[in-house]
Amino acid sequence: MQDQNKVQDQGKVQDKVQDLHEPRFVRENGLEARISPMVEPAIEDLGFRLVRIKLSGLNGLTLQVMAERPDGTMSVEDCEQVSRAIAPVLDVENPINQEYNLEISSPGVDRPLVRAGDFSNWTGHLVKLELAEPLDGRRRFRGEIRGVEGGELILRLEDLPDDGVPDIRLPLTNMAEARLIMTDALVEAALKAEKSARRRAAKAAKSD
Repeated sequence: MQDQNKVQDQGKVQDKVQDLHEPRFVRENGLEARISPMVEPAIEDLGFRLVRIKLSGLNGLTLQVMAERPDGTMSVEDCEQVSRAIAPVLDVENPINQEYNLEISSPGVDRPLVRAGDFSNWTGHLVKLELAEPLDGRRRFRGEIRGVEGGELILRLEDLPDDGVPDIRLPLTNMAEARLIMTDALVEAALKAEKSARRRAAKAAKSD
């Protein structure tokens, strides 16, 4: 296993601190689903949250572990810390029976949304998503996040349906994949959120 640490150039973040132990609604399948419970406890013990596990054929075979702090930040040093914690776990459990690269990364601006708090934090921004089970014969949706209520995402569709009702409700438990869509407004909001998180961190460091 080779180790690579990566923070996406556009990196970051959410505007407020979330619960460290908030469950993910969007989860992995197959081998990735076997790996996530192996590494998630070690990640949480460090004060980080697992966002996603993904195996890809990039540069051979790469195991990408996407993580973040509860405030949405993730530095290069944070990536290195997570890598040191989970590499021994993976060596012992040995879930992948071939050589692979371990990559720790931040979610990025056009990040995956995997928790209810992710959708709430990015209300007003565009998202594209896919359902595990189709709704009225449709799996893929694209639109503006209007909020989360009663375990459901309220989504304002970009393509107005025939009945003229733009907002639909999608159960979070039926989410297979969801990701923010890159826009100028999203980049601006992410930069503001990052600055806010840095101010909180600096203030906390001074009080220690």
